[in-house]
Amino acid sequence: MANPEHMEIQQDIENYKTTAGKVNLIDREAKPHMEDYSAGVRHYDKEEYELAIEFLERALKEYYSEDEECQIMCEGPQRFEEHEYLEYKAGLYEAIADHYMQVLMCKHDCVRELATRSGRISPIENFLPLHYDYLQFAYYRVGDYVKALECAKSYLLFHPDDEDVLENASYYEGLLEGTLDPDTIKPRKEAKMLLRRHKLESHLLQMAAAGLGFVYTEPNYWNRYGARQDEHSVPSSISSEPEDGPRLSLGKKTVSKPDRELKEGGPLLYSDVKFVYNSQQLNGTQRVLLDNVISEEQCQELHRVASGIMLAGDGYRGKTSPHTPNERFEGATVLKALKYGYEGRVPLKSARLFYDISEKARRIVESYFMLNSTLYFSYTHLVCRTALSGQQEKRNDLSHPIHADNCLLDPEANECWKEPPAYTFRDYRPLSSPSAGE
Repeated sequence: MANPEHMEIQQDIENYKTTAGKVNLIDREAKPHMEDYSAGVRHYDKEEYELAIEFLERALKEYYSEDEECQIMCEGPQRFEEHEYLEYKAGLYEAIADHYMQVLMCKHDCVRELATRSGRISPIENFLPLHYDYLQFAYYRVGDYVKALECAKSYLLFHPDDEDVLENASYYEGLLEGTLDPDTIKPRKEAKMLLRRHKLESHLLQMAAAGLGFVYTEPNYWNRYGARQDEHSVPSSISSEPEDGPRLSLGKKTVSKPDRELKEGGPLLYSDVKFVYNSQQLNGTQRVLLDNVISEEQCQELHRVASGIMLAGDGYRGKTSPHTPNERFEGATVLKALKYGYEGRVPLKSARLFYDISEKARRIVESYFMLNSTLYFSYTHLVCRTALSGQQEKRNDLSHPIHADNCLLDPEANECWKEPPAYTFRDYRPLSSPSAGE
């Protein structure tokens, strides 16, 4: 679950399935509300609407119970990872403000947590509203028009402009005319309360961001658009329905384009830096491969200073083998290098070289991609990887799988979602790979 892209473990699981049989494998991380939701969708697709209602209603009950537990868990101690490497010491009031901001952001993100399957990176789009979308149609098919209208109105709390469900609600109201007043049918209280709380959390976060001077971008937690069109994006359509009958909400919009024009091919600033490949040759956008960014002498000097400042697991939350059990990762920041330099543990000139090279990379990226604003550092890290002896035979895992810092890679959808907890504020990631001694 913690490493969904770990190839070696994935292969082990496949081997266990073939030897023990899939039925004997128990998922210890399975979430009850997610399991019942999936079962409800399966019954829905088979047009077993009564069973679909049973499982989806149970999933909703479990969802709200899990949400309450998630809210409580967020009240616990919080870690301020952005401050730890700076040896940040907050005063009493700063510490209180930091804590409650972290608690509020944790609670606000429970929606994403509950919509994400164990071992997956991205949440199911529009997860909670989808329950009501499935249910409004399922209740209609079993003849319970009151519940159908109730669920349709609950869905419209999240998407009040959804034309299909608006038409459905109007259709259900027409079916109920003469028996009861449709205005007496209200959206479900739990959905209304959750959405009200979620909007209040968002308002408080935005106010705090404005007052404390940091950038906060509200994710679209109820997104029903985007490029994905898998089985979890929208309910399956029912082609056998009459044209004047209710329909399922099937909205799709094109992904918005970047708010600035992407450019590349600017000057490299340094005569010794050699261009190798551009974005097209690297099968992407905003990519470039350069050579000779670091000289042979600088490379050797970095290796020497690394031996004096590296700490196993630094930058990886203490995990010495974060990507593969076959290698050990060690790291150090610019701050640590400069501190060691001033303390005389390593030559100050060598420690300064670490900073100078990172600044050189920043200037090259800023110039080559012709940015019209200053590019600032988010994080600079010197990393050493060591192959562990006795663990290199028959390896089929990647030493350091390709990944993006500023978005969440979803291999199944072939998409990278620019949403928290990814570092969405990062735009570029220059990597320099010294080859001396390798």
